[in-house]
Amino acid sequence: MFVNFRRMRRCQCMQLMTTCLVLSVVMVCWEQMDNNVVSHVKSYSYRYLVNRFTYINKSLTIPREQARSFSNFRYLLDHPHKCAGKDVLLLLFVKTSPENIERRNAIRSTWGNETYIQNTLGVTVKVVFALGTPQTKKEEPSWSRRSGVSSQEQLNHEDHVHGDLIQQDFLDSFHNLTLKLILQFHWMHHHCAHARFLMTADDDIFVHMPNLVSYLQDMSNKGVTDFWIGRVHRGAPPIRSKDSKYYVSFEMYPWLSYPDYTAGAGYVVSRDVADRIYQATLTLKASLYIDDVFMGICANAVGVSPQEHVYFSGEGKAPYHLCIYDQMMTSHGHVEDIYDLWKDATDPQVKQWTSGLIGRLYCTVVKMSLLCQPYHFNTYPCKAAFL
Repeated sequence: MFVNFRRMRRCQCMQLMTTCLVLSVVMVCWEQMDNNVVSHVKSYSYRYLVNRFTYINKSLTIPREQARSFSNFRYLLDHPHKCAGKDVLLLLFVKTSPENIERRNAIRSTWGNETYIQNTLGVTVKVVFALGTPQTKKEEPSWSRRSGVSSQEQLNHEDHVHGDLIQQDFLDSFHNLTLKLILQFHWMHHHCAHARFLMTADDDIFVHMPNLVSYLQDMSNKGVTDFWIGRVHRGAPPIRSKDSKYYVSFEMYPWLSYPDYTAGAGYVVSRDVADRIYQATLTLKASLYIDDVFMGICANAVGVSPQEHVYFSGEGKAPYHLCIYDQMMTSHGHVEDIYDLWKDATDPQVKQWTSGLIGRLYCTVVKMSLLCQPYHFNTYPCKAAFL
């Protein structure tokens, strides 16, 4: 009995020593292990065990005069009466770059066609494009040089024809996306505050407008508030690799986790949330250039949390199938195929094939095969197959 007890003690000591050794190695190598698993473990630990982002809100709060430098840009193209006298269900801002005229024209001809939306869906949706100034003449893109007309002159002509460009005089670049975000909320506050919802979207996104309008009408009839939907990122850590497009230095953002936010490809907020985000931008430092993260910081400051909608895609492209189209809200990464996708997704036969008991069972099986694959991410989650 005495021998067994000694063996048990020896075994426990070995287990304790082994555990301590493993933990020591992990602690020593913690900073060197640059992978998503470790980053997210650290992020969630910070999020749930250490901090509720109170310090982040306090440290990024600045005087209103200083915060004004992030929004006090002159309008080069503007349409302040775009929403005047209209019952606007949705104000939809498309984030675009000056050179992407073909993308804007594709949107105007498909899901962003205001005339189609008004006549076919029976609601008013205002679609405008947010952008900054083109590159300097020295860096003028080849498409502009060949035409003999400057980029800004082409934008002026485009806006004269379509009347839907909202442009401020900050340089249009990836690192100024947060300025473009602030532009949207400030413009809505001053010129379209009565719109029931605000959507912000990339110019390579596809929006299934009939599905979205039907959903927002239902939400509006329910009098929904504190409404912010999209593809939600929870506990996401900052990317510290300097090779990444999304690199954020410790000086810019020293914390281990971002507040919850929705993918910037496309999300929707209700009117009350849009106003609170506008108020937040009046006192927050907007030096962080990842616009969807800054949106999360603003929302956290005013007590708004994002809600997941399984048919809002993240950075991925949704599968092409009528069972997907039936409930699709957004899909990301569409440029050349946008006309064909619009035709296929809005075909009346989609509803015919996917309705009824047989249609629903068929689509459940199809969506399981499309969405529940290993390593499937960034579009719709597997649970979308059962909704």
